Amino acid sequence: MSKSLNSIYTINYDPKEDFLHGVIAIPARRALEKEKIDSLEKLSDYSEKEIMQMHGFGKNTMEKLKNHMKENQMFFKEI
Repeated sequence: MSKSLNSIYTINYDPKEDFLHGVIAIPARRALEKEKIDSLEKLSDYSEKEIMQMHGFGKNTMEKLKNHMKENQMFFKEI
């Protein structure tokens, strides 16, 4: 019988990768990770314009992100 995928998943599990998982696509999540943005609190220190300049962010991704932040009572920095 083959090895369970659950055991493989737990070995490679990285809780940092869960930030915004299922909310925005991997390229945008990686761009945030590269800037060490791993929480909504850190994300709220940036303006929409600053985030939109990152790789992987377009109108659709930004809309999803803004909706997720609003659900969690968080907002982008006003310029």
